[in-house]
Amino acid sequence: MTALKWERDGLHWPNRAASRFVSAGGLRWHVQEMGSGPTVLLLHGTGASTHSWRHFMPILARRFRVIAPDLPGHGFTEAPRTSSLLTLPHMAQAIATLLGTLHVKPDLAIGHSAGSAILCRMALDGKLGAQAIISLNGAFLPFPGIASQLFPMIARALFLNPFVPGYFAWKARDKVTVRRLIEGTGSHLDAEGLAQYGLLLGNSTHIASALGMMANWDLQSLSNDLPKLKTKLTLIACTEDKAVPSQVAFKVYNMVPGSKVILLRHMGHLAHEEKPQEVVDIVFAEAERYGILAKDEYPAEPQPAAE
Repeated sequence: MTALKWERDGLHWPNRAASRFVSAGGLRWHVQEMGSGPTVLLLHGTGASTHSWRHFMPILARRFRVIAPDLPGHGFTEAPRTSSLLTLPHMAQAIATLLGTLHVKPDLAIGHSAGSAILCRMALDGKLGAQAIISLNGAFLPFPGIASQLFPMIARALFLNPFVPGYFAWKARDKVTVRRLIEGTGSHLDAEGLAQYGLLLGNSTHIASALGMMANWDLQSLSNDLPKLKTKLTLIACTEDKAVPSQVAFKVYNMVPGSKVILLRHMGHLAHEEKPQEVVDIVFAEAERYGILAKDEYPAEPQPAAE
């Protein structure tokens, strides 16, 4: 399997000027950084990358210093040698090692889907240090019933078949297939967003890493530990999310003392890509509520220079 190459596939990567590569924990990471102020860490979900924050991140950077890595094996970050390193605890440790190498301690952490689970695992293990976590359609809980056992088994079988990632990648080169996959999450993206997902899903290493995460993902342990979470938690859920139903956020709300749910209507799993300004406005409001941002810090939009 061939990984994405920055010199070729990254030529038109969103926010390319903010990108750099860092070696940490035996992996070469692709990390984007921009802005100044309190530090916020962004973690994307399974099968995505930093491109997922392409519009969200610059708006957030008006008030924050923003750090966003590609997860192991995703986008332009190197894949681990074995799939056993794609478990939730290992992913949490890998991100903690990266933050240590970067000398970064986030004030706020924002995760999308599986990224939210990683952040909570880090917080529970004492490896995050953020004052608060904001979850965007967080994938916290196991599938109900027999699906909780069957889904990892199916993902593992697919991952172990050397032909499957290549087949998925081949199918994803069809624009119609990519659009159907995205719309299957309840979201609708512009042509730029679909093209970026097409690039990722058309790469067998990226696909293999996403399948490896699914095959090794144990959310039952996280679910058991969530009531012990001390970090402040805001759960943003969307009514049209077909990947992680909004009911998940309310279940987690009942498990985590002091947590809060914000329900967004008419948006799907990729709400931060569909309506980035609306979601960032919620982040700013929550950061003010938590005391991470002062209410008078919001800068005015830059004005054009006088002729």
